[in-house]
Amino acid sequence: MELRQLDIFRILAHELNFTRAAHRANCVQSNVSVQIRALEDELRVPLFERLGQQVRLTVHGQRLLPYAERILRLVEEAGVVAAGNEKPAGTLIVGSPESVLTYRLPRILQAFRAEFPDVDLIFRAVSSAELVPQLERAELDLGLVIDDGLDDSRFKVEALCLEPLSLLVNSRHPLLAPSSIIPEDLRDQPFLLTDPGCAYRSKLERALAKANVRPKAIMEFTSVETIKQCAALGMGIACLPTIVAESEIAAGKLVALRWSGDTLRMRTLAVWHKDKWLSPGMQAFLSLLREHLSDKTKFSTPVKA
Repeated sequence: MELRQLDIFRILAHELNFTRAAHRANCVQSNVSVQIRALEDELRVPLFERLGQQVRLTVHGQRLLPYAERILRLVEEAGVVAAGNEKPAGTLIVGSPESVLTYRLPRILQAFRAEFPDVDLIFRAVSSAELVPQLERAELDLGLVIDDGLDDSRFKVEALCLEPLSLLVNSRHPLLAPSSIIPEDLRDQPFLLTDPGCAYRSKLERALAKANVRPKAIMEFTSVETIKQCAALGMGIACLPTIVAESEIAAGKLVALRWSGDTLRMRTLAVWHKDKWLSPGMQAFLSLLREHLSDKTKFSTPVKA
């Protein structure tokens, strides 16, 4: 088994297209086929299904992929360590949901880019549900997510800051009249929510279920921007991290309900695999995250829900 074969296998596993894989691997398409066939012959299992123009991983290929990712990353890390280069450089792949990418990271990225121009940052929009599997497969170096915590011995977890959640409505919503609201007040209300795997949606659902309350109707969206727009039009109640809607609240487009139920707040967490080598670039990025986001309340690692 050669490193070049594993590299081409990894590229094809992500591209699922021989032409694009050949372009990324800087070789001709026939060479991609030859290398994959040689790897399959050595392992004595098919790694890809070829259905006309469609390509997809077999079960054997899915099993091999995380190991290929780890091997190739270890080779890259070994080269950096052996060279003794402590200057932050190389590639850092960070996964995060839209709420963190858009509303927590831009200023941090600006500062990081100015101080460490030799680090190539790659950001991937990843949902809460997708984060752990991608970290386990070594597809990400670091994950940033808003959640209560993560009780998993495979990962290191560091809480950076508190994230209060808000129930958001437009300025004409009838539930703004009471001095405060409780879960029972929401029984007949429509909700505008993120997908079921989202941690802050789950937080709200647990608070409502505790009071035996089920929303009248739920509209699901993958975009927090769409949720905000629909809430501003009076289509329902949105549950989002407060930071996501600060500008709309300031402009009067959205108003936070005066909630008196269970506390709705979470934390922005940095998550990485416990066996992950912390490269100089990753250490520098974590330091900048702590500098910009860490609040006065400190949490132990790992953080438990």
